Amino acid sequence: MRLSETRKPRRFLASQRRSYAIHMDLRTLLPQLLPHAIAWAEFQSNHVASLGIALPESMIAVARHVGVQRPERIRVKLVDQIPLPEEPTLRQAAIEAGLLGPNILGLTLGYSIFIVHGHDDVRLISHECRHVYQYEVLGSIEKFLPVYLQQIVEYGYDNAPLEVDARNNELHMA
Repeated sequence: MRLSETRKPRRFLASQRRSYAIHMDLRTLLPQLLPHAIAWAEFQSNHVASLGIALPESMIAVARHVGVQRPERIRVKLVDQIPLPEEPTLRQAAIEAGLLGPNILGLTLGYSIFIVHGHDDVRLISHECRHVYQYEVLGSIEKFLPVYLQQIVEYGYDNAPLEVDARNNELHMA
């Protein structure tokens, strides 16, 4: 869903950023936050779908390479910073979980991808397109987010199976 500034190593591991007590709070809060997270994600996805740009042909090939079935539907919006939810509890939970914040360079919501200006390289695009593929497999934002967020709570960002899969499918080209 999102990619940090660097891969080697991340600035902070999820386990280093929050205590076990906070982790338990996120686990407890997830059922309450999930409808708000889905609504925010759908709103942001629609925003990018209407204002974003289509992938260039070279990146459509990258999307296909990582499994995307309908790459022509992908839209990308370049931003100065990935948007944050306005709802305070949702915003704080996303920041504490390491999903959103100033060091985040990409965020995928369905067929919509936010990328921070200057970071639209093949590695990041392939990572985010693998998330598009995951959305396709699971069927929708509403079906993807519960699985993804539960994995983040359970395993932490670095070890969440959907993130491991996205990293394993990153392309590294000159």
